[in-house]
Amino acid sequence: MAEHRNGNVKNATGKASAATNPYAINLENFTKRLKMLYSHWNEYNGDLWGASDALAIATPPTSEDLRYLKSSALNIWLVGYEFPETIMVFMKKQIHFLCSQKKASLLDVVKNSAKDALGVEVVMHVKAKNDDGAGLMDSILHAVNAQSNSSNDAPIVGQIAREAPEGKLLETWAEKLKNANFKLSDVTNGFSNLFAVKDNTEVTNVKKAAFLTSSVMRSFVVPKLEKIIDEEKKVSHSSLMDDTEKAILEPARIKVKLKAENVDICYPPIFQSGGDFDLKPSASSNDDNLYYDSTSVIICAIGSRYNSYCSNVARTFLIDASVTQSKAYEVLLKAQEAAISSLKSGNKVSAAYQAAVLVVEKDAPEFAANLTKTAGTGIGLEFRESGLSLNAKNDRVLRPGMVFNVSLGFHNLQAETKNPKTQKFSVLLADTVIVGEEVPEVVTVSSSKAVKDVAYSFNEDDEEEDERPKIKAEAKGGRTALSKATLRSDNQEMSKEELRRQHQAELARQKNEETARRLAGGGSAATDNRGAGKTVGDLIAYKNVNDLPPPRDLMIQIDQKNEAILLPIYGTMVPFHVATVKTVSSQQDSNRNCYIRIIFNVPGTAFSPHDASSIKFQGSVYLKEVSFRSKDIRHISEAVQLIKTLRRQVASRESERAERATLVTQEKLQLAGAKFKPIRLSDLWIRPAFGGRGRKLPGSLEAHTNGFRYSTSRPDERVDVMYRNIKHAFLQPAEKEMITVIHFHLHNHIMVGNKKTKDLQFYVEVMDVVQTLGGGKRSAYDPDEIEEENRERDRKNKINMDFQNFVNRVHDLWGQPQFKVLDLEFDQPLRELGFHGVPHKASAFIVPTSSCLVELVETPFVVITLNEIEIVNLERVGLGQKNFDMTIVFKDFKRDVFRIDSIPSTSLDGIKEWLDTTDLKYYESRLNLNWRPILKTITDDPEKFIEDGGWEFLNMEVSDSDSENSESDQGYEPSDVQSDTGSEDEDDVSASLVESEDDEEEDSEEDSEEDKGKTWEELEREASNADREKRDDSDSEEERTRRKMKAFGKARAPPPNKRTPSGSLPKRAKLR
Repeated sequence: MAEHRNGNVKNATGKASAATNPYAINLENFTKRLKMLYSHWNEYNGDLWGASDALAIATPPTSEDLRYLKSSALNIWLVGYEFPETIMVFMKKQIHFLCSQKKASLLDVVKNSAKDALGVEVVMHVKAKNDDGAGLMDSILHAVNAQSNSSNDAPIVGQIAREAPEGKLLETWAEKLKNANFKLSDVTNGFSNLFAVKDNTEVTNVKKAAFLTSSVMRSFVVPKLEKIIDEEKKVSHSSLMDDTEKAILEPARIKVKLKAENVDICYPPIFQSGGDFDLKPSASSNDDNLYYDSTSVIICAIGSRYNSYCSNVARTFLIDASVTQSKAYEVLLKAQEAAISSLKSGNKVSAAYQAAVLVVEKDAPEFAANLTKTAGTGIGLEFRESGLSLNAKNDRVLRPGMVFNVSLGFHNLQAETKNPKTQKFSVLLADTVIVGEEVPEVVTVSSSKAVKDVAYSFNEDDEEEDERPKIKAEAKGGRTALSKATLRSDNQEMSKEELRRQHQAELARQKNEETARRLAGGGSAATDNRGAGKTVGDLIAYKNVNDLPPPRDLMIQIDQKNEAILLPIYGTMVPFHVATVKTVSSQQDSNRNCYIRIIFNVPGTAFSPHDASSIKFQGSVYLKEVSFRSKDIRHISEAVQLIKTLRRQVASRESERAERATLVTQEKLQLAGAKFKPIRLSDLWIRPAFGGRGRKLPGSLEAHTNGFRYSTSRPDERVDVMYRNIKHAFLQPAEKEMITVIHFHLHNHIMVGNKKTKDLQFYVEVMDVVQTLGGGKRSAYDPDEIEEENRERDRKNKINMDFQNFVNRVHDLWGQPQFKVLDLEFDQPLRELGFHGVPHKASAFIVPTSSCLVELVETPFVVITLNEIEIVNLERVGLGQKNFDMTIVFKDFKRDVFRIDSIPSTSLDGIKEWLDTTDLKYYESRLNLNWRPILKTITDDPEKFIEDGGWEFLNMEVSDSDSENSESDQGYEPSDVQSDTGSEDEDDVSASLVESEDDEEEDSEEDSEEDKGKTWEELEREASNADREKRDDSDSEEERTRRKMKAFGKARAPPPNKRTPSGSLPKRAKLR
């Protein structure tokens, strides 16, 4: 239907033979089908192949139009891919290919297979870029002459006569054939007969395409039509066509697990209503609005391809149908079922149409003249396979493996109505059917065509006040069916919940078996780097004594060049590297004396870093702290400030060096050549942003040969992202957000400026944040306001379109053979499945995609890969709760769980439905669990965990019945607060030599000095405490007890309801 294209065709032969190169030709498949071609050619040469001595097949260049060609079908059928601008000549002893160097290198692997299978030699003719190929063609024609069986007569060359030559190469070839001393014959029928019977791989592709087609009709088209009718919206046929095409090209939107890169449309979806109907395959959707008044008819037809194999389905929907319309549909349904039933192995092809005609002539002879002239056509690599039309004259014999699009309809029938838009109506039904050994298989059966599912009624019910669309009831027993437009009833709701429970029970069994296998094999023993501390190299200020600066006065000096502090000790300037300084402080007394106190890092103290110098000189004596007194207050203040600044710079540098040391080495970016300009998207901002104090600048994102490059006008602001390092790629257009986003989640960390990150984002703000200075409210009908809104809407649409075009072009680049193994594609968040929650500190809108759960607007970003999730536990679920929490447990038990807090309870059903459809096992609990000891218990004793039923301890029903037993199990004891050991572990992790201190942390450094060294006030406080203890010896036992209780009351832990959003205890307050 409509024009057809032969664009970039996906692999249609199933799995590739080589895992490293997905474009590698399946040699087993090639050998099998090459034998079939030669066997069929030899057997039916006189009948179907025009007694040809050679077969010359020329494939034209690619086209943006939808079209189906026998030459392209042969390419895909034989070698799995389409080879545009390629000439193939098959002879009895040789096969000649005339093509470019790139295609020749890919086809080169078939030489040995062809030789071993049939003794046929494969000859490659590589055409240079600027060559017209005339010389190579002459050599091929000479070989045809030499191998011709007809010694006296001219050789007979078979070709596909209906395909006109396109492009310079094919026009030259056609001219050569015409001028050569050859007889030309048409071999279209030979190829049609050869392609008619599908093998198992082809049948699987057809079934997948049919599943997608029927799923789109059932899960997208029907609900959309019901919503439009229910809400009485005005939507055009062309708009429905566009939306349906998007649903086909993005299978994840309708929860179909097929890769979008393998999917395409057979033709633009067709929507017709309002009396203007065309049942021909070339029909199209016009711009008229969908018409759904009483006695109206809506026809929908959609077709999709999977790995280039087609499927088709068409349905007719009746709105408050008249008697004639109801009869026409029922007769058509019966006739189509009769046609399908006749598609049995051994019958003639004409039997299908004859069976349909018999039904019509018997049940409704007045409709016989309006019946379509055929009952459909064969379908496969071509939407309409020539020679397999289901008409009354086709005498071909049906064989198992043939596939048909059984399409039957009544055209331009008259209805008893005065409305000009419903006086004429048509009805159409189409299904994809596979001929079996005994009975045909309807692979689009999941899209219902029963009368009760397609007939709707708008008649008012006197007993009810609402006027929602109702399903028209069958006139049997006078019973009325439930309203389909309502879509929900108590019985349906219970049945849906019951189905979900059954599926979850099966998932629980599978999950426990999978977990048991993984734990038995040590699958969760991933490396845990939480306790690893950072190290730096030897701290050397000066390599020898001569490098020391010349001494001035005996006063503290700071050598910023060598990162050293020179202290006067016993009349000598002694250098210390600034990294050995732990804290520095100054204080002034009442006599106008100023003191500076420097505390050094020494081995053996709490939180001291174990650097290389400490380990190397373990037996040395270390200086712990030093104090100086001075009358020059200004000099002391300058010295303290310089030491802190220098220390911060060194710490920042060492921190970046330590982070870079852990990076995985990336390949070098290969820039696109001058002939192939890189795909470019300009005026983007990046997150995380580059460091530095200068003004932030926008940059450009370019797609090169093996990766992306983002750069600004500053030479040092540049970051490269290799395609092989991309784990997930996302495109999030601005809908309710202020930004349009391209986001990359990486396998390995990279450095952006001096920041180490796994998430990289490029975005554009779609509208400016402005503030009206007038102060008053502006009218909604203010023309300036309306113009501004229109301008913002246009800007948003343009930005979204620019991003979409960039992504489409990158998709085409990723479709090249070398990137197929990476399985890269841009995923789009499914907003309709999103929910609000608190993944970190602030509330955010979290959205699922086909492979992830993401939040790409607020930082830090959230990207969770679904196939890395073990289970999901929904916590604080119960009656009366306004919100609940979600805990995600990963398959790597060494990895901390991820919590999303404060999700509104209204989102609970949607989340459960989404988890169930993505095959994720979820549990519900009334309390928050302390997951760190739970996971530790599992990893310490996996056998005990498996013996106890695996994850079933989370099942609320089981937990309630066994609550007494579970209380004794400390490993699985629910807790509202995290254990103290967790925070202690985090404190241990935070200890390192290289302290990352930003400008805003400078104050906290001074505030925490009391925790690092004893000040004079602290010493005085210890002395007063000692005096108090002496007085306590004389106190009574009762007085001491009361004092202890009072102290305990001040120091007790915070209550559970003071938890932070992340579910852990609040961070310990810094001492002031």
